[in-house]
Amino acid sequence: MTKRKNKYNLDLISEQLCSSDELKKTLAMGLYLRFKQEDEEVEYSSAFIKEDPLFFENFVADVFERVSGGRAWVLPPNGDYGVDFEYDTEEGKYLAQVKCQKDDLPFDPIALIHSNVVKRDAVGGYVITTGAFTSAAKRYADGLNVELIDGVKLVELWIEGLQENQEEVIKAIPEWT
Repeated sequence: MTKRKNKYNLDLISEQLCSSDELKKTLAMGLYLRFKQEDEEVEYSSAFIKEDPLFFENFVADVFERVSGGRAWVLPPNGDYGVDFEYDTEEGKYLAQVKCQKDDLPFDPIALIHSNVVKRDAVGGYVITTGAFTSAAKRYADGLNVELIDGVKLVELWIEGLQENQEEVIKAIPEWT
């Protein structure tokens, strides 16, 4: 394959990923299944990626760094007062809480992260979930400096971060150079 053909193929795949809501929802569900807390030991196919739920915080922090730069620091799981990671940018410090859940999140995590933003004098906050937010949660967040990122938006950010590394992918595949 020629470089031009490879670039065209990557761009075509990327365009399809970015335009399909059904695919994004499926990927969001896949993230939930990948990181969800299991009540009992479950065997999955070796084709599936299954990770400890605590790694979801690292996954999201990595997505933020890839997309927006800055530096994310995942906090220890105990005694974090609802802050899963700190995200330092040129604008200042943001605080984030991540939830790997299938249900729509209520306003409680938003209130908790907003309280931490105020208490720690942060620039703003994020509440990120694999699911979505209740209408009450969205109303509660309106006007606060807390951004809500649902599963579909998280997938969009993940894809954007992967696109940022497209040149690295091309370099990693010798026959494409």
